[in-house]
Amino acid sequence: MHATNNASVVVILWNILESYGIEPEPLFREMAMNPELMKQSGGRYRLDNIDDLWRKASEVIGDPCFGLKAGELWHPSNLGALGYAILASNTLRSAFERMDRYHRVVSDEHFMQLHETEEGLTLTLVFSHENRDIPERNDAVLALIMSMCRLNYIDDLAPVSVTLTHPQPSCSAKYFEYFRSPVVFEAAANSLTLSIDVVDKNLSSSNPQLAELSDQVMIEYLTKLEQDNITQQVKAIIIDQLPSGSVTDESVARVLHMSARKLQRQLQSAATTFSTLLNDVRLDLAQQYVRDQDISMTEIAFLLGFSESSAFSRAFKRWLGVTPSEYRQAG
Repeated sequence: MHATNNASVVVILWNILESYGIEPEPLFREMAMNPELMKQSGGRYRLDNIDDLWRKASEVIGDPCFGLKAGELWHPSNLGALGYAILASNTLRSAFERMDRYHRVVSDEHFMQLHETEEGLTLTLVFSHENRDIPERNDAVLALIMSMCRLNYIDDLAPVSVTLTHPQPSCSAKYFEYFRSPVVFEAAANSLTLSIDVVDKNLSSSNPQLAELSDQVMIEYLTKLEQDNITQQVKAIIIDQLPSGSVTDESVARVLHMSARKLQRQLQSAATTFSTLLNDVRLDLAQQYVRDQDISMTEIAFLLGFSESSAFSRAFKRWLGVTPSEYRQAG
């Protein structure tokens, strides 16, 4: 399955593009990202597409420091319930721990690590693959986190240090101006360090009740996300196995490295069954294939895992009330 990001987070990049006088919609469409998804609760984009969008934005904006603008163009709602939970946390440490614990609200990929040293608490960005290491996005994430800290703590809060893996750009003065601290370029990691006194200070902005409520919203969201993921994974495996003619819950469970019984329980939690998903996949594919005049009914029966055309025809008529040939002629 492809890793995804919460679509509302990408509103920040949309805002950055507009701040440079660039119309974002054509870029989103070019990357197969429907802008309407950003307005839908729980909408998510493929992370691969978001990666490509950041690279394209870097090309068209032409300012190597544009990621810093995220610090002024974000809103808590861009992070969903996590944004409000962060602002309601009783300390910056607990805010960081919430970001770490509930990272999947924002991204399927675990994008940060926390490490405490004598210097302070360090938040380091991590990547599943080097292709995810996009300088401008790294700048944006650290700038947003710094803005969040200042909103919670104090406007002129300065970190102990900031490190960035990319070379020092010609506009490097903007980094020192924004972070108000030493910034090391061409470093081994992208990180931000705050002193222990700062991260453990009780915040006057804390709201335990709001934080707890936001935590509950995130837990429910992630539970639903897990349920959606298992059904999508099963459907994808069914599609791969259909032409073999021997797709079963056991064969799908083996691909997922679990027992058939466990798969059944997970699908039950997602309010569905294996047979329901198998029928749904077959029906969806059948309608697509039958509309294609270049595919014979015999081929369609094979692609859908039926032993013979007559079995496919009977199933199709049971699903839609017409034969495949009648459906093709009507289309």
